[in-house]
Amino acid sequence: MKKSFSNILFLIVMISILIGILKYPKLSLNSASDGLSTWFNIIIPSLLPFFIISEILIGIGFVDLIGKLLEPLMKPLFNLPGVGAFSLSMSMVSGYPMGAKIVSNLRQNKSITKIEAERMICTSSTSGPLFMLGAVSVGMLNNPSLAPLIIYPHYLGAITLGLIFRFYKKNEKPLTQTQSSIYENKTNYSIGSILANSVKNSMNTIALIGGFMIFYSVLTELLFTSNFFNSAVKFIDNIIPRKINIDALKGIIAGILEITTGCKKISTANINLKYKIAIINFLIGWSGFSIHSQALSFISNTDINSTLYIFSKFLHGVFACIYSLVFYQLKYKNIIEPSFLPSLHPTESMYFLEWPTLFISSIKLAILVTIYMLICSLIMLLISCFTSSSD
Repeated sequence: MKKSFSNILFLIVMISILIGILKYPKLSLNSASDGLSTWFNIIIPSLLPFFIISEILIGIGFVDLIGKLLEPLMKPLFNLPGVGAFSLSMSMVSGYPMGAKIVSNLRQNKSITKIEAERMICTSSTSGPLFMLGAVSVGMLNNPSLAPLIIYPHYLGAITLGLIFRFYKKNEKPLTQTQSSIYENKTNYSIGSILANSVKNSMNTIALIGGFMIFYSVLTELLFTSNFFNSAVKFIDNIIPRKINIDALKGIIAGILEITTGCKKISTANINLKYKIAIINFLIGWSGFSIHSQALSFISNTDINSTLYIFSKFLHGVFACIYSLVFYQLKYKNIIEPSFLPSLHPTESMYFLEWPTLFISSIKLAILVTIYMLICSLIMLLISCFTSSSD
């Protein structure tokens, strides 16, 4: 019965969107063009290298190697296997939905248990510095000095989630030797086939992300033009005793669906700067249904609890919002002058990025993260060897 209701509701939504596209063809075309532009100019050059390199590293067993070496670090902190460091690091430097993709791959390969995957995906799902610094701080808020108030609360929120979810089903038994050896003893593929599969899987993933971005760009714009949405906003405004800013309310609703659109609208809302930052931090932590759809497309191929993932993203947004307000009061209150006026700069400036430069920078960053993790793994190995020899 519940499934039938969900199917009917989904069908109604799809029909409504189709009617909206037919009714507003120009608006739909422009919003789809914006989504396509963002995907081509930002997502492809910034994420594709990370997808390819992570697929290769998992395929050749590099992730399994550093996982064993980083186990003494990840286990006490987050109650995770060492491979959790790889998914967390890659997610932090590349952004959504990299962490969900890596964790899903590891679970499909049976490198981690179901419970470990669920703990890991709650922690290893973050936005990247490119979006928070380049798109939000510079492109939308037009103030690079705000970057610490965006980046630090977001990553602290992820770490807080890791510390909380370490207790999630903590009595779960660790991987047995038979389970862990499944990944190690799988068929040895040639370097050529690993490269081919990595590129093919990465391109499929990028195309999937592009489709979701275009769909949600159109959906968001159609929602704002609908009489139902505007009537609902006015109704909410009327029943709340204290009047709220209509633009901020629209930005929050937009951000619940699609993160970039929501952050843009909040950045130009006529509200206090600290509330702008708090709301934006919540939206980035929540990530929006557009990102959720991308992540769930990977999770659906595994037995990972998707409801737990979405709940963790809500908590991430709440923690990031709280941390930003605390940081503002403690350190940035007297440094950053509050603004009650909407920004007057063009928010589309973030699209004018040089594709080759961004692509090459992403490749360098992915390689540097890999080298950094290898160095950390070797340091942990030396520490463990020194400790065992001293005993």
